[in-house]
Amino acid sequence: MGHLPPLAQWLHLDWMLVIVAGWLVVSAAGVLVLHRFALVSRVLFPIGGLFSLAIFGVALDATLNAPEVAIMPIGLPGLPFHFRLDSLSAYFLMVLGAASAGISIFAAGYFRKGEGTPPGLLCLEYHVFLASMVGVLLADDAYSFMVMWETMALSSFFLVTANHRIPEVRRAGFLYIVMAHIGAIAVLLCFGVLQANTGDYTFANMRAQVLTPFWSSIGFLLAVLGFGAKAGVLPLHVWLPEAHPAAPSPVSALMSGVMLNSAIYGLLRVSFDLLHMRLWWWGGVLLAIGLATALFGVVFASVQTDMKRLLAYSSIENMGMLFVGMGLTLIFSAYDMKPMAALALTATLYHVASHSCFKSLLFLGTGSVLHATAERSLGKLGGLIRTMPWVGWLMLLGVLAAAGLPPLGGFVSEWLLLQSFLFTPGLPVPVLTMLIPVVAALIALVAALAGYTMVKFFGVIFLGQPREEKLAHAHDAGGLERAGMVWLALGCVALGLLPTQFIQLIDPVTQQLVASGLGARVGASGWLLAPTSLAQASYGPVIFLLGILASFALAYLLVRKFYHGRLRRSLPWACGFPWGSARMQDTAEGFGQPIRQIFEPFFLMQRELPSAFDEKPQYRVKVEDHFWRWVYEPITKLAAVLGRLFGLLQQGRISVYLLYSFVTLVVTLLVVMR
Repeated sequence: MGHLPPLAQWLHLDWMLVIVAGWLVVSAAGVLVLHRFALVSRVLFPIGGLFSLAIFGVALDATLNAPEVAIMPIGLPGLPFHFRLDSLSAYFLMVLGAASAGISIFAAGYFRKGEGTPPGLLCLEYHVFLASMVGVLLADDAYSFMVMWETMALSSFFLVTANHRIPEVRRAGFLYIVMAHIGAIAVLLCFGVLQANTGDYTFANMRAQVLTPFWSSIGFLLAVLGFGAKAGVLPLHVWLPEAHPAAPSPVSALMSGVMLNSAIYGLLRVSFDLLHMRLWWWGGVLLAIGLATALFGVVFASVQTDMKRLLAYSSIENMGMLFVGMGLTLIFSAYDMKPMAALALTATLYHVASHSCFKSLLFLGTGSVLHATAERSLGKLGGLIRTMPWVGWLMLLGVLAAAGLPPLGGFVSEWLLLQSFLFTPGLPVPVLTMLIPVVAALIALVAALAGYTMVKFFGVIFLGQPREEKLAHAHDAGGLERAGMVWLALGCVALGLLPTQFIQLIDPVTQQLVASGLGARVGASGWLLAPTSLAQASYGPVIFLLGILASFALAYLLVRKFYHGRLRRSLPWACGFPWGSARMQDTAEGFGQPIRQIFEPFFLMQRELPSAFDEKPQYRVKVEDHFWRWVYEPITKLAAVLGRLFGLLQQGRISVYLLYSFVTLVVTLLVVMR
């Protein structure tokens, strides 16, 4: 056995594998201290957070370097694990490290009392989940990819079902694992097509294959099905609004802000790296799926009254936006419009990072609210910014980013995506030039509804008066929880104020996938972001921020000069009425009522009318998903019927089972003898 090279000669990939090994050591330590809350929360989770920071730093440096490969002597005989670190995987690892660092530090304070599962076991599942996601992003063959993919699914399943004593949690976990395995089967079949009957399942071999348009399309559609199930796109979205509310809040943040990105990574890897052919209608498929998913997600988010379900539907909307960006990239690539493809892909990758930051921040904030109030229903919250100022102000940053408002990261990604749509009239297909502007208009509608939803989310929880007496005793987040949220909030701000610098980090990825990039062009414009040219469109985030600060300063000075000493305190929005109460505030149901009426065909609504004899009459509206009735209930009934039919074979008598064996043997012999 040769000597190991000095640390200075280690590759980025070597350091990645060392960090993954560190997470596994932390996992093992969690089992050894299974029930010791303080040791798990104050020591192991912060160590895991430091490893996440290390992943972020190593991946940040690796984005600008040449690909690195390694063959690990683990796995089955003749099937070692192949790993590869290139610009695409390094970028997603960078996002994973940045988001998981804040989530792990938050979890160090959040998991101090456990979540229905011993804290040491949660530590094991949590860090195995992180390690498996890194393995997915590094895998360079179908075998290692599927092992890591299934490990990711199983570890996240156990995290979702942490409160397994609650029946609803067990049902949500079962639905999640079923959908995860449906997606895994499609991904496995996709790799079977891409290896072109060579028996070599390495990604290098798949890159070397030249498939016919038919088989390329089959592989692409299988990838859309498999990775779409993990991303939660229509009609495979049903697990997301069930699993996220069931899981502990740090787990929800990790799944929504990090795990969903693995699906985007997988689809990019297949579409732009493993497949040589790109057909324009592939992009049309992604555009249609993405638009339907985004519109469906944001409409359902706007009428939710459970804060974690609202964020889950918001994640569906954002996954739809990412599919739209990938679809537009594929269309431009199919017609060799490389600069436009680079612009659309840059917008997509930018939104990956932005969504990871603001959605993780919002899920962590809901966790703090849930711990402080024991309430998830928006109808029982309100006025919490007075008792939870840290959580309130930090979540305001996340809400503004999720609403796509400048000068935060959510605005930059959506602005870049809309800039991409401006170049679709140059496409040579008349149908596309007519339809894609309609898609752009609907994307603008989705962005507006997302802002509407975030106003409802923040306003109902933190503004106004408390709707319950116990909210007056709500406590703010602890130090570790604040630190995790501050880290993610800084990410939202940095992505908003430094778009030019961040696009230069994305540039190697777009060069790898579409052979073009925006780095040189945006770098030449200084602090102004000009993806095409300064004459056509530009955005100055720092200038915008200075304008906002100057406006506030001017307003403050004018008030101090002309109205100093003229102070009158009254209830806001009370129209002069002096006896206002929390019952007079707009509720979550009332806020969403206009959207519910406009988009009523989207919903399956059940109204519960009060009776005149009720002591406390209440009017309830239950909003459900049509897809349960159209797709999943028929499948469930069919499975039950088939189960009963096959159950007839189980007679419980050995003579009947011997008869089955004899008949099977006779039929087999007859077939073979032919």
